[in-house]
Amino acid sequence: NFTYCPATGLAKGNEHTEFAGWAFPFPGVFLMEEFISEDEESEIVELMDRDDWKPSQSGRKKQDYGPKVNFKKQRLKAGSFTGLPSFSRKIVAQMKGCSVLGGFFPVEQCNLDYVPERGSAIDPHFDDWWLWGERLVSLNLLSKTVLSMSCDSENSIQLFPAFRKENGELGPPGSLTQASVCKNPGEEGNIFSPRCVPSKEVTVAVHLPRRSLVVLYGDARYKWKHAIYRKHIKRRRICVTFRELSAEFSAGGRYQELGKELLEIALSFQGRPV
Repeated sequence: NFTYCPATGLAKGNEHTEFAGWAFPFPGVFLMEEFISEDEESEIVELMDRDDWKPSQSGRKKQDYGPKVNFKKQRLKAGSFTGLPSFSRKIVAQMKGCSVLGGFFPVEQCNLDYVPERGSAIDPHFDDWWLWGERLVSLNLLSKTVLSMSCDSENSIQLFPAFRKENGELGPPGSLTQASVCKNPGEEGNIFSPRCVPSKEVTVAVHLPRRSLVVLYGDARYKWKHAIYRKHIKRRRICVTFRELSAEFSAGGRYQELGKELLEIALSFQGRPV
């Protein structure tokens, strides 16, 4: 019932819903359109299709480039991991130009193939945060889709009347930069009459154009679940997701030596799907 606006960082209430005309800041999403060219996209997909796609859950197929992990038992080993694929070297290098990806070193890549004929989708979920770090990076190929964000929190979200600034952009009153939690819904004295709604009643659609790069971090990573629904898969779509190591596997962490080993393997860019 809300749509994310990359230009302002706001979630804007959709027209013809009870939230039309209302908005709230939605931090933790970075979106870059046209991250790669059409020719680069064609080359990447052609190289992917030379390898086998393995069946995955919910009508998807996958190619994994990463260590062998048992998330339930929190066990990890290199296994048959030989690194990220050679074609990802250029993609990873281009990421350095993104403001939110300073110091991002991917240790895992997962390619997911979605098609409507298989009913491909993925339910609302959080990515693991024992092994994977804060930033989740995905490259959206072949067709546009919608990343649907939802929240199970018992808190409420404070909405503000949306208005147009002089440059035509949508903005909230004042200099608010973060989503607010309503601690005193009945508090008086706010001339903008903010409105509080339960977090569970709010969903935010993040539209992903073809060949766009999206990064989830902060609140969008840890407080909001993300999903891809079947209705938003109109034709073949490939998602290339890169993940970094958590603090436990980074310098100074409990498993820093293992993390260092895995990162060296990953960034050799000599990998085949495991």
